[in-house]
Amino acid sequence: MHATLAEGVNWVGIIDWTVRDFHGYETRRGSTYNSYLVQGEKTALIDAVKAPFADTLLGNIDETVGLGSVDYVVANHAEPDHSGSLAAVMAACPKATLVTNEKCAEILEGYYGAREWPTHIVTTGDSLDLGGRTLSFVQVPMVHWPDSMVTYCPEEHILFSNDAFGQHLASSGRFDDELDLSVVMDEAKTYYANIVMLYGRPIARALEAVGGLQIAMIAPAHGVIWREHVAEILDAYNDWVRCRPRARLLVIYESMWGSTDAMAHEILAGALGHGAEIELLEVGSTGRTRIATEVLDAAVLAVGSPTLNMTLMPEVAGVLTYLKGLAPRNKAGLAFGSYGWAPSGPKEVHAALEGMGVEMLGEPLTARWRPDDEVRARCREAGRMMAERAVRAAAEGHLYPV
Repeated sequence: MHATLAEGVNWVGIIDWTVRDFHGYETRRGSTYNSYLVQGEKTALIDAVKAPFADTLLGNIDETVGLGSVDYVVANHAEPDHSGSLAAVMAACPKATLVTNEKCAEILEGYYGAREWPTHIVTTGDSLDLGGRTLSFVQVPMVHWPDSMVTYCPEEHILFSNDAFGQHLASSGRFDDELDLSVVMDEAKTYYANIVMLYGRPIARALEAVGGLQIAMIAPAHGVIWREHVAEILDAYNDWVRCRPRARLLVIYESMWGSTDAMAHEILAGALGHGAEIELLEVGSTGRTRIATEVLDAAVLAVGSPTLNMTLMPEVAGVLTYLKGLAPRNKAGLAFGSYGWAPSGPKEVHAALEGMGVEMLGEPLTARWRPDDEVRARCREAGRMMAERAVRAAAEGHLYPV
């Protein structure tokens, strides 16, 4: 199976229709592992695929150009979803030389003993002449591993972008204009939020590094290829790396006997009608993948947990740990929750939010046993205050310095 990006440039990758977990990221629409063949007088394969799909990749290559025709195998990134089949590819392509950077070669050695393969080390500014076509290389460390690199074909203006601009999205169409754009953008946002949100500064540097290139097409390692909406995804990334806040308030919570749930709904009621988008996200029925995606561009977070065994609810703890690793920026927040003997749950939520750099808008809102009229009124007032804060943050256009 292949798809044509340009004459002599083909996708020969894999569609993984059934994968539903990517180290904790719920891939509800599956994924792809994208591999590309670029032909001149010589032929280069750009990236391999996940190990279980090695035979299918080799079949796609053989059908398109023949395994004996591959002169170079470019490894932009050593993570196993890109490189798991690399040993099989190198064994099946007898004249192929591995082309990669020094850091990637080091990691591939650790995984596969790759120093035994014929290897050509490149760095930013280096080029590979295929005869009639050229591949040039730009290292983009920490987008999202230290070995990350992108490859550019100047004759076709195609950027092979590695993990940048990707989506976990299985589909019969290979290009952005063959699917509903809202679906593609939603999965691109989900991918950014759950994979690379932490690396805003390195991604900003990468965008600057490729900013002078003429880009007609972006071919990422996962998902569909951008050919009609390149400007849209570049604009979105420029917003995401700077954590540009929208006028959005998220109420994220878990409840035990309904008290924290009642507080969440009072906060929601107080926020309505004050100009902000508001979303209520119950942790157990929502999942951390979607929560992280919604957090990406929200200005304000209200996070609630009752006290369970003198600590917070485990589902809320899991979400907060997940968010801490992704390091969302430009957020303000407030903790809330109910308790019986001690308000440990909401206090630990407060500490966790504060620890990840969220600007706290007050001490935790708490209710003993069940929220009475006074607590309900305080929750509604907090909702109003947070909605107004979200609107103000979006209007002021706070940007995370990159």
